[in-house]
Amino acid sequence: MKRSKRDMKQRAFERGYQMGLSGRSSELCPHSGGEQRINWMQGWREGRTDQWDGLNGATSCHKLSGF
Repeated sequence: MKRSKRDMKQRAFERGYQMGLSGRSSELCPHSGGEQRINWMQGWREGRTDQWDGLNGATSCHKLSGF
């Protein structure tokens, strides 16, 4: 089993980050509540901040691998 499938918190954060980095709305969060929604929203906020700072998909890969 892949490690990403075992750690659902990390997975929610990374998917939220990618959505935020691409400029998508936080309304698109697939989680209705709980800890996964919190992690998704944290990732989304960090992704939006990085988008505003000028990061793109290629430069953000290095950032996510360190999480």
